[in-house]
Amino acid sequence: MRWSPLSSSERTLADPAVAQQVYPDGRVALSDPAVLDDSRFANADLVPVAIERRTWGTYNYLALWVGMAHCIPSWTLASGLVALGMDWKQAVLTIALANVIVLVPMLLSGHAGTKYGIPFPVFARASFGVRGANLPAMVRAAVACCWFGIQTWIGGEGIFLLAGKLFGHGWQNAGTISGTPWTQWLSFVVFWLIEVAIITRGMETLRRVENWAAPLVIVGALVLLGVMAAKAGGFGPLLDQPSRLGWGSDFAKVFFPSLMGMIGFWSTLSLNIPDFTRFGGSQRAQLWGQALGLPTTMTLFAILSVLVTSGSQAVYGVPIWDPIALSAKMSNTVGALFALLIVMVATLSVNIAANVVSPAYDLSNLLPRLVSFRTGALITGVVGVLIMPWKLIANPHVYIFTWLGFVGGLLGTVAGILVADYWIVRRARLELRELYESQGQYWYTGGWNLRAVAAFVVGGVLAVGGSYSTVVKGVKQGPFPADGVIPFLKPLADYGWAVGLASALLLYTLLSLSRGQNQDS
Repeated sequence: MRWSPLSSSERTLADPAVAQQVYPDGRVALSDPAVLDDSRFANADLVPVAIERRTWGTYNYLALWVGMAHCIPSWTLASGLVALGMDWKQAVLTIALANVIVLVPMLLSGHAGTKYGIPFPVFARASFGVRGANLPAMVRAAVACCWFGIQTWIGGEGIFLLAGKLFGHGWQNAGTISGTPWTQWLSFVVFWLIEVAIITRGMETLRRVENWAAPLVIVGALVLLGVMAAKAGGFGPLLDQPSRLGWGSDFAKVFFPSLMGMIGFWSTLSLNIPDFTRFGGSQRAQLWGQALGLPTTMTLFAILSVLVTSGSQAVYGVPIWDPIALSAKMSNTVGALFALLIVMVATLSVNIAANVVSPAYDLSNLLPRLVSFRTGALITGVVGVLIMPWKLIANPHVYIFTWLGFVGGLLGTVAGILVADYWIVRRARLELRELYESQGQYWYTGGWNLRAVAAFVVGGVLAVGGSYSTVVKGVKQGPFPADGVIPFLKPLADYGWAVGLASALLLYTLLSLSRGQNQDS
């Protein structure tokens, strides 16, 4: 249903000639988007989505989260925590709590996307400035490129093993390049091409892919659980394995940095969720879709991964945490092919949604005149394959503490600034046209809001300045000093995301209100 705009007396004006129309459900659009004609700050992918194109409903967001959460890294999160000494109950509790916490800033940021139809980098212009928004956008884009590399390699591995089931011994034991069979490199390239082909067709194609991928992945995961339960005659001894940490101080030492790491896993989406909610048919749709999709899906998926892995221990004698490796061990060819197909669909679903959409918009925001959404997606793909981020997940200490913890700290700082500006300083009111101009209130100082930059620097230092690497049996697990980059900040490093968000939110609010920034903009 298309809403009719309110009367002129109920409209907010960015310019006497161009009405900022407020619709009965609270969503906002420009009466004439053509006025956003400055190619330095606008292109067809960055301007507000027209009301008639904001069609995503609750199921679309629910399916989006099911598709994104059901991926290999999500599956291995619980395994990483168990490897650190937790039992399955502690691991699931940590993951569930983390996703409930990160859902809050996600919903707060998502509100702006649905209300104004703008992507994350344009939303960030309100707080960081029309040009300054490139700072958080590029931080977010860099993280996404790394994740894209991780997921694409995993998807290529799925193709490699799937083809191995069909073509036999020669495929999996082909000649090597840099220690890896050339057939696996070929599989990696094929998976990369599939991803690029989907995302370059636009957001509507992505929505359709997520809609059918979500139920397929759920069915596949349940089938895998059923197969392992039948073979194991139960779920094996893993569920009875006691925690090596207990529930005291030893548990707390692992729990809090792990909690921040789990939050860091989705802290990326807590920033760029407007990239998706800008297509929302209503605030209710994005709110319920995300609330039902993220915490429940991640928690159930963690439980499922533990149960399937426990079954693998009973069947094969050792716990196999990697679902690709588990699928490849199945003796039934049809079952193995089905399982590997599900793994590839899951990986494809999450990668194009979580790790290509955001940097595509971010790069487009950097150079709107030259970079479209499709061009940005291609750049992301190229950068992703030039990095070797799969090494990050080889060690749970590096993966959870160093990678997710460090990234989460920085992105929590940005989230604090966005939430403070939109909800506390501006009270959820923006002027759409001025987000795309060099004369408006969001231009600040040469396009940069120095208050936001100051909050980002201070919050970032507090959040990640104490980053350290753990030491296991005398061996340092990661790139940071064991005593922390800034030793006296080391105690804060285990709470990086929370420290970054809280400190940046507080500092930005104090700086903005003390300078008398217009709260009714």
